[in-house]
Amino acid sequence: MLDNETNPTLSKSTGLPRKRFYRARAHSNPLSDSHFPIPISPANVDYSTHYPQLFPSSERSEGSKKIQFADIGCGFGGLLISLSTLFPETLMIGMELRDKVTEYVKERILALRGTNPGQYQNVSVVRTNSMKYIPNYFEKGQLSKMFFLFPDPHFKEKNHRRRVISPHLLDEYAYVLQVGGIIYTITDVEELGDWMKACLENHPLFEALTNEELKVDPVIKLLSSATEEGQKVARNGGQTFQAVFRRIALSL
Repeated sequence: MLDNETNPTLSKSTGLPRKRFYRARAHSNPLSDSHFPIPISPANVDYSTHYPQLFPSSERSEGSKKIQFADIGCGFGGLLISLSTLFPETLMIGMELRDKVTEYVKERILALRGTNPGQYQNVSVVRTNSMKYIPNYFEKGQLSKMFFLFPDPHFKEKNHRRRVISPHLLDEYAYVLQVGGIIYTITDVEELGDWMKACLENHPLFEALTNEELKVDPVIKLLSSATEEGQKVARNGGQTFQAVFRRIALSL
């Protein structure tokens, strides 16, 4: 691997990858076919690739420690990096469809591991289409947190089926979330915020967190501050709309 002096994609001062070399289209069509490897089932997810210090010798997920946090459409990985040190014992993964952005997050994590020995071993990223392949990565009730930060609003009504929060997709998210697990959503588009909140309110397996619960949750402040999109909204004095819901058991 090239060092910082000879590799132009790395910052000489921080050793981190430079975003300008990994820029891609802001959004991708989640309904189009993409060509990347997909595990047949959660048992085939190779944990040793994602967390080599924690799962040596090509271990997969036979151990008791499994991924608990999933950042859907993780972008440049700001939330993941913040969560990694906030929950150092928790395995987490970002799921991103854009290839250049995924590569940036991979390089960012590797650089942080190299400059911070013992840290950031619990975080990884995978290029995939989460709208299609969530059940390929996670078992029933495996996750305790899922994040949907500033997703593509898909403004046109004909494209609402591309939205990452929908009644159909909430069925899949409810399957992989444990009872008590939490879905975090945020957007700066009011109409999309209303849409995501309504979808969650109308689903029988989710209930909104109370204001008191939101105040003591350390993750809440990261929703608007940890990502590139959130920081841009803050700089521009924009407004954000959150919907944070808990997975509940089905009432009979």
